[in-house]
Amino acid sequence: MTASRDFELDHGLVRRRFSARAATARETDFLAREVASRMAERLDYIRLQPGRILDLGCGHGADLPMLSQRYPAAECIGLDFALPLLDLARSERSLLQRMLGRSRGPKLVCADAGQLPLARASVQLVWSNLLLNWLTDPLPAIRECQRVLEVGGLLMFATLGPDTLKELRNALPRQAGERVHRFIDMHDLGDALLEAGFADPVMDMQTLTLTYPDLDTLVRDLRNAASTNAARNRPAGLSGKAGWRSARAALGQTQIEGRLPVSIELVFGHAWKAAPKVSEDGRAIIQFQPRHPA
Repeated sequence: MTASRDFELDHGLVRRRFSARAATARETDFLAREVASRMAERLDYIRLQPGRILDLGCGHGADLPMLSQRYPAAECIGLDFALPLLDLARSERSLLQRMLGRSRGPKLVCADAGQLPLARASVQLVWSNLLLNWLTDPLPAIRECQRVLEVGGLLMFATLGPDTLKELRNALPRQAGERVHRFIDMHDLGDALLEAGFADPVMDMQTLTLTYPDLDTLVRDLRNAASTNAARNRPAGLSGKAGWRSARAALGQTQIEGRLPVSIELVFGHAWKAAPKVSEDGRAIIQFQPRHPA
């Protein structure tokens, strides 16, 4: 899987935006909280007792209490590339320690998802809530997840699919540049899991519909959540007042009972790290089973 040549996210801008919103992260985190709940429901059907868990793209650490409570014997690591969000998570860590009666809370690491500072085969569960949609090409991060997982370890993630914000995308003037940044299709993510060496990938999709009183409220929510367009070839603004008028008119035709519907396509996936079929130097691995006497 490779990124489209005509689309690239500005990862430096993404980092700066999330860093700037750290102070209000709790108040603008409602979508990730809903997604975490749905991911946890899927985890209910999986038998796993990890000794070490990586929360990849942990943000301000909101998922760490749930993971720590579900797996009390496990060591939890929260990793994110926005240091101010990790500082917020660190301030909440002492409360989590008291809640769980532990002397030590989750470890917090500032790093990039494509270069994880963890040893090979050192983790049994990688959990990632709405991180992959902020990567131009998620394959390097998925490969890193495969590297740090033990054989038999699980990658569980949720991301956003291509129908996310489709109403806004269709309403904005069609000019050069990306008005709403693209999201990767569920089937392409499944292919990326297989390409990275994962086995038995399971993918499913749900559509969540939010409603807003008007376009201005929608855009304000996106800005407050650091979730506005991050494409490198994004145009500046909405082409002035004419662009806003055009977008409002187009969105007005989609109203339901006086409110604007906004689609969020949620893509859920999980896959297991299988035993390698070839060694690191490319030689085939053949397993011999002992013969039992007749």
